[in-house]
Amino acid sequence: MDWEIVIGIETHAQLSTVSKIFSGAATQFGAAPNAQACAVDIALPGVLPVLNRGAVERAVRFGLAVGGPEVISRRSVFARKNYFYPDLPKGYQISQYELPIVTGGAISFLTRDAEKTVRLTRAHLEEDAGKSLHEDFRGMSGIDLNRAGTPLLEIVTEPDMRSAEEAVAYAKALHALVRWIGICDGNMQEGSFRCDANVSVRRPGGPLGTRREIKNLNSFRFLQQAIEYEARWQIGTLEDGGSIQQATVLFDPDTGATRMMRTKEDAHDYRYFPDPDLLPLVIGSDTIEQIRSELPELPAAKRERYQRDFGLSVYDADVLTQSRETAEYFEEMVSRLGLSAAKTCANWISGELAAALNRAGVDIAQSPVTSEQLAWVIARIDDGTISSRAAKDVFQSLWQRENVTAAALSAPRPTLEASISAAGREVDEVIQQLGLKQISDTSELEKIVDGVLAANPKSVEEYRAGKEKAFNALVGQAMKATRGKGNPAQINEILKKKLAG
Repeated sequence: MDWEIVIGIETHAQLSTVSKIFSGAATQFGAAPNAQACAVDIALPGVLPVLNRGAVERAVRFGLAVGGPEVISRRSVFARKNYFYPDLPKGYQISQYELPIVTGGAISFLTRDAEKTVRLTRAHLEEDAGKSLHEDFRGMSGIDLNRAGTPLLEIVTEPDMRSAEEAVAYAKALHALVRWIGICDGNMQEGSFRCDANVSVRRPGGPLGTRREIKNLNSFRFLQQAIEYEARWQIGTLEDGGSIQQATVLFDPDTGATRMMRTKEDAHDYRYFPDPDLLPLVIGSDTIEQIRSELPELPAAKRERYQRDFGLSVYDADVLTQSRETAEYFEEMVSRLGLSAAKTCANWISGELAAALNRAGVDIAQSPVTSEQLAWVIARIDDGTISSRAAKDVFQSLWQRENVTAAALSAPRPTLEASISAAGREVDEVIQQLGLKQISDTSELEKIVDGVLAANPKSVEEYRAGKEKAFNALVGQAMKATRGKGNPAQINEILKKKLAG
């Protein structure tokens, strides 16, 4: 019998504030252990939390992006979530429970089959805990409280996903969104964006099964592998006559398996109650409106505009809005070349550029080929200076000529006019150095075509007898005679004229 997988995801997005949610201590990654833990973070007697306005503004920004003003609570409450871990100095975590800052909303994204919408249950502010360090030194462990008090937005979905593929697509869409609106840097290696997956299985149409929560998945690949293994394990257990116990589990990337960490707690086990040291958080409509006015155009709106104004397909529009940097790169190219070149720009970004970025393991913001340079390459195809095939050689040469360094990436950008002029010179230099300039002189091409026709009488005869393949053979011979530099359109035109004579 068939089984249906049911998945919900809880994501902890570290908010991009320079200080912690309830103290002035720094949030910078990589400091020496406990160097960024102040008296509030380590819960010394008598200290009091003070809420970080920047964290609240970022949470509001997220709410506006996923549902608009109606999903933002004008009044929310901080609660104490009580549990006892060595890296939790207070013995409780300040979070939100009954009245979170965001309730509802949704995120839509494309899967292989169609558009999918995942409903959000809530998004709430909370502080992070510290970190236990288990070093292989005399069997001891240490506690680093640098992360204690770091501001998090926990984003919780409804159980709307039905496959690991859908879960990964959702996580990628959420990751892109929090980076797009500037509330989280999305660095999964540093723990800025980490997911917990709640997985259960059931017979299609039946009641929800017992879920197990896979904790702290810090890569999309691990998220997919963990869900797939956990689903197989649960199905196998049930088919063997066993039962599923609600639990928290960890995924081991080395074995590709999940293992139980502890039986799963319910909300009442944490004994939530309102934090007596923090007043209710009240957000005025004017504050929400001010934050909304500062939001950039969101991915969904851009996708619609790209399809409507640029005539792009759903797929192209989705690819170009995977990140804000990609969309900006595309729009910079179109601004140089005009709307009619939008499809060509999209093809180069999703094709040659994406392949080069993947090989180098960098994102588009670090591309050594700038949007101005790539636009100039396309312009040189359009004006007949180089062929489409030669353009790929130009691109590769530009990519290899540049060195991506931290200094180069942080250097001030030149003015628009200067960057366009420099890009044009660089592209033209490469074309000249590689000897890729097309032969577009009609008289020169006519002499070459005459030579090809004289040397290939059989192909001429076959073409005139109605064999179209013979024409392609003649075009190939002409291109070979020009060492690939002949303008293909002109060669085609000259050949047809002479063969018709």
